[in-house]
Amino acid sequence: MVHYHRYHQLRKGEEVGEDDEESQTFVLDCGDSVSYKRTRPHILHLLFLFSIVSFSLVLVPELFSSSSHLSLLYSLGVENESLIGEREANAPLCSAISNGSICCDRSSIRSDICFMRGDVRIHSGSSSIFLYSSENNNGVFDSQEEEGELQHEKIKPYTRKWETSVMNTIDELDLITKKGNLRSHHPCEVQHSVPAVVFSTGGYTGNVYHEFNDGLLPLYITSQQLNKQVVFVMLEYHEWWITKYGDILSQLSDYPPIDFSQDKRTHCFPEAIVGLKIHDELTVDSSLIQGNKSIADFRNLLDQAYRPRISELIQEERVFLSPSPLVSLEEGEEEQEERLKKPKLLILSRNGSRAITNEDEMVKLAEKIGFQVEVLRPDPTTELARIYRALNSSDVMVGVHGAAMTHFLFMKPSTVFIQVTPLGTDWAAQTYYGEPAMKLGLKYVGYKILPRESSLYGEYGKDDPVLRDPDSVNAKGWEFTKKVYLDGQNVRLDLRRFGKRLARAYVYSISKRNWLYRQQSHKFS
Repeated sequence: MVHYHRYHQLRKGEEVGEDDEESQTFVLDCGDSVSYKRTRPHILHLLFLFSIVSFSLVLVPELFSSSSHLSLLYSLGVENESLIGEREANAPLCSAISNGSICCDRSSIRSDICFMRGDVRIHSGSSSIFLYSSENNNGVFDSQEEEGELQHEKIKPYTRKWETSVMNTIDELDLITKKGNLRSHHPCEVQHSVPAVVFSTGGYTGNVYHEFNDGLLPLYITSQQLNKQVVFVMLEYHEWWITKYGDILSQLSDYPPIDFSQDKRTHCFPEAIVGLKIHDELTVDSSLIQGNKSIADFRNLLDQAYRPRISELIQEERVFLSPSPLVSLEEGEEEQEERLKKPKLLILSRNGSRAITNEDEMVKLAEKIGFQVEVLRPDPTTELARIYRALNSSDVMVGVHGAAMTHFLFMKPSTVFIQVTPLGTDWAAQTYYGEPAMKLGLKYVGYKILPRESSLYGEYGKDDPVLRDPDSVNAKGWEFTKKVYLDGQNVRLDLRRFGKRLARAYVYSISKRNWLYRQQSHKFS
């Protein structure tokens, strides 16, 4: 799970202000301007007011767009080898290393990453990666060189370097440069013509937030510029992980992954990266990646990954739901057309802690406002393509803070993401999901519950720090945060208050649809 108390040392997030009826705002992009609506009327009156206003709005949703083999070393830093000299002062560490040497960048607090270029041989039996060189270490000899060892580095290829407890569970690799005349000690059994990227799928794997934040996004950042000409070598290999994320891996590599521990053959590569680059929470920093790729490009990759399977699901449904002889095809089409006119609101439902206890009432309210509502209750066995399809076709997503909010990555830009923030989770909700969602181009609404909306309200006195000062409770340590706010709290929404957010999301969604319709009409007129 997300151990955000330990992450304060990396990045101090700004606290979200008190989310009362007056301070909560919903932002609509209107070209270059921003319109804020703060109102107190009842929901139906609010809908009527916004419906009139919406016709005068011109909404411009953000637009997101979706060679030959490059050296790993240069593609992650300097694009052209001939430019090394003139860019040397500004080039990233390890952007240029000589053939037959190892360079490790340990400057990031999040992860170490090492580069190897030349005759690279992966030998799982000794948990080592050897690099054979014809050089003699620039003429400098020591006791290690007498045994053929020119350079020795150690690395744990996982992206939570700052968190000692989980890093202690990650296997460590030895990266060793040896004299070329010792190649016969590890003869190649499998020769590869493309580079390797070596990383761990251990740690917090099993939690969808960590699977994307600590694994898939860093893997994309590290390998995307290789245009699928790369082999992934995995420590703590899991068959279920490969099954779950195989569609995404197929967009990053044309080659089957290697199980480091179980495949005892010596694999040889021309280059290798050991470890992964990571930028920030659930995002891609375009200033730090070749080609200025962004989180929108990663989302486009998800579209490509799941499109074939989603097409299969749609075809299966068409066969299964073929019209009954007792129902005319025309009537079915009319019903479907009417349903599609309504904006779709998807609720990511939780079981156990942090559940919305009046969820059924919220569904009825959303339907009364005008939404077509779908409640999604994913579990570890739910096919990811089905989750992707449900969210990708939604106008609004609602959920309570937790790892499942990672699925905002499946929403289309310019759609609405409403995150219900329980007591004691303000900083984490904003840092891990709110800010990344805005970077993706979603319209983010953080609904901070009031003490009376928490199940803790009936367990503690109104002046208890648990209700009055959650920061002081969180400051006691992770075990207190987990026990009190994450495992011990449910939510009962104030539907009058929350309904205003739903109404604003509805009006925004309708206005966006009208704008897109006018644009299409103008295009073909």
